[in-house]
Amino acid sequence: MTVVAMWCRHEGDNLIGIGNIITWRVQSDAEHFLEVVRGQTVVCGRKTYESLPNRTIEQSKIYVMTSDAMYEVADASFHQVISGQRALADVEEDIYVAGGAEIYQLFMTGKERLKPQIVVDCVYSGAVSELEGARIDISGSVAVMEKNYRRISPFYCQDGVSSAIWVRKGEFVEQSVLKRIVAVLEKGAEIRW
Repeated sequence: MTVVAMWCRHEGDNLIGIGNIITWRVQSDAEHFLEVVRGQTVVCGRKTYESLPNRTIEQSKIYVMTSDAMYEVADASFHQVISGQRALADVEEDIYVAGGAEIYQLFMTGKERLKPQIVVDCVYSGAVSELEGARIDISGSVAVMEKNYRRISPFYCQDGVSSAIWVRKGEFVEQSVLKRIVAVLEKGAEIRW
């Protein structure tokens, strides 16, 4: 099993949203995200789940992590509510961690078996809309990545987003997972080292 964390953060402040809203819209980044996680097992928090188009990802099993055991998912045959990482103990397929901030932090610092071996770090350098609400950042997760992971890829740059792949130091990483992610990130991107 390979665990992959994938996020898009704002350059300089590691912001991923304000309130329940991502404060930028980059179509190519959204398409890359959906293509990487399509058909995979995805773990996300309730707010991230609710931000997905129609609260689903095509062909994906989704675990929605929330403390609300009565939370209703859009598709009970493919989506499941879980209260913590313990519910994933027997999962053998690859897991894609899709946010939000608390979920990223839990996986980046939590149980060894569920720490991501791969982080897809997408950094948006454009303007951020000023909105009312709590600013949500992933500085803690980025600090863990910078300390415990190494960048193994060039930067894949497109529409103001620079994406790179980081691998946890000392980890063997399933090459087929890496190749699939790279193939998605390369589409239409300018490659910079």
